This record gives sequence, structure tokens and C-alpha cells, in this order.
Amino acid sequence: MSALPNAHEALLRNRDLIKGRLTLIGLSDAALLSQLPSGGVAMTDHAGVFSRMPAIKGWQLAYGYDDDNLEAGGADTLVVFLPKARAELTFRLELARWLAAEDARLVLIGEKREGIAGAVKQLKLVAPDAAKVDSARHCQVWLAESFVPVTSFDLDTWMQWHPVECAGVRVDVAGLPGIFSDGQLDDGTSMLLQSLVEQPLTRGYALDFACGAGVIGSWIQCWQRSQGLEPSPIDAVDVQSQAVICTRATYAQAGALGDVMASDGLAGVTRKYRAIVTNPPFHAGVRTDTSMTERFLQQAAVHLQPGGELRLVANSFLPYESLIAKYIGPVTRLASDKRFTVYSAKRR
Repeated sequence: MSALPNAHEALLRNRDLIKGRLTLIGLSDAALLSQLPSGGVAMTDHAGVFSRMPAIKGWQLAYGYDDDNLEAGGADTLVVFLPKARAELTFRLELARWLAAEDARLVLIGEKREGIAGAVKQLKLVAPDAAKVDSARHCQVWLAESFVPVTSFDLDTWMQWHPVECAGVRVDVAGLPGIFSDGQLDDGTSMLLQSLVEQPLTRGYALDFACGAGVIGSWIQCWQRSQGLEPSPIDAVDVQSQAVICTRATYAQAGALGDVMASDGLAGVTRKYRAIVTNPPFHAGVRTDTSMTERFLQQAAVHLQPGGELRLVANSFLPYESLIAKYIGPVTRLASDKRFTVYSAKRR
């Protein structure tokens, strides 16, 4: 059995903090559930983690902040795992306060390298008496025995809208903490959209992979309307629940057509497409790891119709061209600068 994430190991080390009905917020490894002393509610915002959650007696499983298994006032102990995006922590703490029963306790766990020390300031805004109770597995564990509950948790009050414009076409894009929070169209996506003006996709069903807040799929359809064309449906897929929520809202606002799906990669996608368009969230560190890219490209080849196009933008220094050629077909660079490159390849 592989080791659990450090934050999950830190919870097991401090399992004596758990009293009564337990709710986990931000689970990142489903294997944790079988090692806890009793059941409860386990929420993750990652579709892959959710798909791997085992059916264990006593556990209710939740995907994302809008899952029906999240009910107010039902938790005596709430464990909040530190998210990668600091803005999302306030979101998680608000959810925890809504889920909390009277006299509930709140536990915050996070790794030092991920910024738990700074996150404590956010915790103390809602639980001033919170105290550190352990430091283990490169993590800190903080306990709040008293905090102010909230009577509602409404996603609409958290959602912010930002206008995005490219080539004279504007769409309004939904944002939640951790998703499109800065309200700006990133330069890579802008280059990708401009390429779609200069060399439009072949008409037919398309897919926006790693859709984020739904910018690409909604913008393409609005641009098609601006050209007097009937929009082609564009499905959208992302692994994160907030992205799925935001894309559905963005699509509704734009009148965009297409299914919005939660999936880890393309595992949950069944349709074959005339085109797959993407600005994928692949990041390279000191050593470039192309395994995620290879997995996506292998899946993309299966989901493209013969002759279907992959249109992808990525950092120019990443070695994607040879991988795209290997799995999809001959590659053309449609646009490029020192930072980004837009690739196009037709499936053999």
C-alpha cells in the first residue's frame, strides 16, 4: 500500500481529536477512509479521488461544494485539509462552519511547505482561540474548540463574474475561489483563441479539455454566432468541482451548448469528437515530467474521430511536439513566441 499524503498521516496520528460525527473537507486520498475509526462524510473536489472512494459502511461520499450529502449542522468534528489555493481555504472554512453541529470542533491540517503558517491567520478570523496541537509529517495540526457557525452556504454569494474579450467577442465568466479568481484572460489562452479566429476548427462536436471556468468553449460559440454561424456544441470536462460549477454557470450565461462533465483526464468521457481544444494545466519543475501529457494524448487519440484535430497551447519550452506527433499525428505550429506555442495535429 502506498503511503498516504502527509496531511492524512498527520490526522491518523491525531485521531484522538475526532469526536462524534466526522466530516472531512478536501480529502486527497481515498485510502484514508478505511483507516479512520468510524464513518462520517468525506468530501473531495477532485473527480479522480471521488471515483476511487470505496463504498465503506458508514461513510457518505461527496464530490464538491454543492453535493447533496453535505447537510447543515450534522458534524461534531470537522477536519479541513489545506487547499493549494489560499483563497479556497476561506471557502472551505465557511463550508465547515455551515456543516458544524453545536459545540463542534474544527481541525485544520496542512503542510509547512504549502503555507500552513500563513493559513492560520485565516483560521483565527473565524476561530480566534485556535491552537496548534501537533507538528508531524512536515505538517501542523490546529484545533479550534469554539468558532462562530453560519446559517447558510450559498455558492451564488461566492461566485464572481468577469468579462473576457478576444477578437472583439466578449463572454462573461464565472469564478469561485481557486478558479479564475484574478479575472484576467491568461496569455496562453488568448493566443489559442486568436488561432481559432485565424484557423477555425472544423465544424462538429468538440471538447474543451481542462475547461477551467468554461472560457474556451463559451467563447468559441459566441465567436461562431458573431460570424453568422450556428454554434457547434462543445462539451467541457475538468477534474475539479469548482471548475465544473463555474463552467455550467458560464455556459448558461453565454447560451453555450454542450455537456459539462467531471472527469480525471478523459476517463469519464464517451463521445468521439471532431476536435479537442485545450490549454492543459501541465507544469514542469526542475525535471520535466511528461507522463501526464502522454496519458492525456493517449486518451485524446481515442476520443478524436479519424481526421479530428487536437488544438493545444502550452509553454514553448515543454517538449510536447514529439509527443503529439507520436500519439495524434503530424504537428503544425500555428502560433509561437518565447512563452507559448499553439500546436495543431490531425488524428491519423
